[in-house]
Amino acid sequence: MHNRSGAGTVDRTMLTYLVRRVAWAGVLFFAITMVTFILFFVLPVSNARFVRRTEFSSNDFRRALVIDGPIYQQYGQFVGRIVRHGSLGSSFDSRDDVNVIVGQAAPVTLSVILGGAIVWMLIAIPVGVLSATRPRSLVDRISMTAVLIGISAHPLWIGLMLSYFVGYRWHLAPINGYCDFVHPATSCGGPIQWAFHLMLPWITFAILFAALYARMIRANVMDVLDEDYVRTARAKGMSEWKVLRSHVLRNAFLPVITMLGMDIAVTLNAAVFVETVYGLPGLGRTAVRALQRQDLPVILGIVVWTTITILLLNLIVDVLYTWLDPRVRPVVPGHARPEARDSSRGQPSVVSRPIPD
Repeated sequence: MHNRSGAGTVDRTMLTYLVRRVAWAGVLFFAITMVTFILFFVLPVSNARFVRRTEFSSNDFRRALVIDGPIYQQYGQFVGRIVRHGSLGSSFDSRDDVNVIVGQAAPVTLSVILGGAIVWMLIAIPVGVLSATRPRSLVDRISMTAVLIGISAHPLWIGLMLSYFVGYRWHLAPINGYCDFVHPATSCGGPIQWAFHLMLPWITFAILFAALYARMIRANVMDVLDEDYVRTARAKGMSEWKVLRSHVLRNAFLPVITMLGMDIAVTLNAAVFVETVYGLPGLGRTAVRALQRQDLPVILGIVVWTTITILLLNLIVDVLYTWLDPRVRPVVPGHARPEARDSSRGQPSVVSRPIPD
């Protein structure tokens, strides 16, 4: 009975936290769309500079989206069109639907970012853990030197160097083009060709971010290794691998999860350079082209899609963080926090497992 009650409390706590995070994400969505609406429709714009490359203006954009009336009414119509219909009109340049343009470019950008995140975490985790467990060793010094190089390099320079040496000189990977994962439009398609053509963009992201994450993982693991409960586990005869797995890694990776959610916006900015170097038809190159042609609907569509994506990914990260660390969950009335219950048993961390006798 006690276990069922405890499980029910955890379920209610997680549900309460999830509802709060979803509500906060909704507030942020309306705040960002309001700022976007003000920038695109309220602030004065030099029409002479705008019509230099196209015959359309922001007033034409209003009419295309069928919004009129007072400012507050226009904003309500603008948000309602996005929420209910998911429509942002047609491109001024190609007359294609903005949803189609963004829908074709978004999978490319997501493939680059998510694939790059997997690659840099596969590099950063072993490098950071090995450096922390063997401080001042040859592995630690080499990895920290690589960290300094990775932090100092610009993604555009990294992409150009990889394209020239790996792609052009050594012919180990293609330097441009994109192959669809599911629905190939040409003979280039399928999982193998998709991964092969994204190899260099993923490595570019890995060099840029693996250095930062390896350094952070190293610092976190070294801090956790100095905790009392880790020394107690070693004194009880637990093997070094079990200490790392049961007590160190889970606690050390909590800040990494938070950092990963915060870096989503940074990776979207870096994707502009990566897609430009490798000629990928993603959101970055689409945004640059839309800015050059003053294509307001496409620019607005990319801004709105990017906002929604960042909010959703951060919501997933917050829920994952709460699942891993019960201490950040809200308190349910009548129940104590997890660390208050565990303190009577002398457990130093709510996310570390009990030390076996």
